[in-house]
Amino acid sequence: MSHNPQLTTHNRDIILKAENISKQYRLGVVGTGTLTHDLNRWWHRIRGKEDPYLKIGETNDRTTKGESDYVWALQDINFEVERGEVLGIIGKNGAGKSTLLKILSKVTAPTTGTIKSRGRIASLLEVGTGFNGELTGRENVYLNGAILGMTKKEITAKLDEIIDFSGCERYIDTPVKRYSSGMTVRLAFAVAAFLEPEILVIDEVLAVGDAEFQKKAIGKMQDISKGEGRTVLFVSHNMAAVKSLCTRGIVLEHGKVVFEGGIENAVSYYLSGSNVGSLSSKKFDNEFDKEIFRLNEISLKGENENRVIAEDTVIDLVTDITFKSEDAHRYHLTYHLYNELGEAMFSFHHSFDDSVILKKGENLISCKFPKHFFQPGNFSLSLFVVEDKKSFVFSESDIITFTVVDGKRDLGVYMGREPGSIKPQFEWSLKN
Repeated sequence: MSHNPQLTTHNRDIILKAENISKQYRLGVVGTGTLTHDLNRWWHRIRGKEDPYLKIGETNDRTTKGESDYVWALQDINFEVERGEVLGIIGKNGAGKSTLLKILSKVTAPTTGTIKSRGRIASLLEVGTGFNGELTGRENVYLNGAILGMTKKEITAKLDEIIDFSGCERYIDTPVKRYSSGMTVRLAFAVAAFLEPEILVIDEVLAVGDAEFQKKAIGKMQDISKGEGRTVLFVSHNMAAVKSLCTRGIVLEHGKVVFEGGIENAVSYYLSGSNVGSLSSKKFDNEFDKEIFRLNEISLKGENENRVIAEDTVIDLVTDITFKSEDAHRYHLTYHLYNELGEAMFSFHHSFDDSVILKKGENLISCKFPKHFFQPGNFSLSLFVVEDKKSFVFSESDIITFTVVDGKRDLGVYMGREPGSIKPQFEWSLKN
């Protein structure tokens, strides 16, 4: 990684720039795996030729077996970060987020491309990164400060603040190997935040802390970026935290940047995938073929001719499921509905209606949501098959996602997005 003073372009103060970053791994082995491959690489390198193994390899998709031993964890990543900006990096597990942060933090080198940065980078990639278990908490604070290039005097000046923020004062002279994961992450975060790096890189560590610490940590990160003008790169699966903290986001998918823009749009893109505003229907070809049942399809549709799911129409949720035994009446389906931040809104199931009794063979179960029930936004459903109203025989989270769009609005009315995820239709009257 190079420090480049010439990063300011067109009055934009660029503190970090990634150019054509790619990272290739060979599955199952260290290095290229064979002496022949290593010699081949060396021979190409001394002749000034391109690495021959850069031309092979597959996209990093964990769901497929793949043919090649080579896999691209990242491919052609380009972005810039301005001073004081908080960049959210979001994507599913295996999208390449942690690999990218490791490259930015100099933990690993990119296969191709360069990183240009100005100033110190402090990384919090995993619980206790850079901590030595045999040393005490206090000694680890000095060790981490030294790694960041700070003098002992500078670290001592910040020591009381670090200990106070971490809440580990009682155990600060105890070896870190005796700390719980929560204590370790508290101290590691405090060190990274208070030792004043120009760029703070944080990967999902908040998931380990308790609710009080998460709130405190997010508040500190906001102070760092807004009050102190320092840059934060933040990876998290908690979309509420990402939205409250970040100003801009990039979405990674199979090692590639598929979206870059404002954080609201980035989160919406990530949560909705590519089916924004379209008919949400998912077929399951033998994917959920169990002894008791086979799940065929789940679909949602509105009443519109163009089949988008609009909030001003009745929305029909249809589940196509085939039961294999005569005891089908013992089972019922339970759904949990989640909003785009992953918060549970409510659960519902068909056994409230005595007329809906499942039978052997194909069952098309319909559930209608009334008009104006949903706010526009992205939602997901989890499905559970319950036996005798007491035990789950099947559960699948986020089995289908769908997007509810704005219906027709009267001209001149408020066009902003209303808070919340559902639109209760209460009965109103004027009593004189």
